[in-house]
Amino acid sequence: MSELDLVTVLDALGDRVRLTYIRALAAGGGEKRCGQVLDDTDIKISKSTLSHHLQILRQAGLTHTTIQGNSRHISLRRDDLDTRFPGLLDSVCRME
Repeated sequence: MSELDLVTVLDALGDRVRLTYIRALAAGGGEKRCGQVLDDTDIKISKSTLSHHLQILRQAGLTHTTIQGNSRHISLRRDDLDTRFPGLLDSVCRME
């Protein structure tokens, strides 16, 4: 948890695509296939662009990736984030 840095987290959340991805993960709860998360949004991006955004979210400590067969599953590190930065995710998810 000590690897979570506020500036890095906020920088990762400063992009519309990544913020939408985090909001969708938070709303859905649990683990999702990486390409499945944005299915219900108006954001359409290529797989390579999605991979880039997912790398930034993972490196910032916002998400955890699990490989299952040939697919990757993404989960939000909500407990770690809520412990380190209480209320941040809830605030970010409420903003429009």
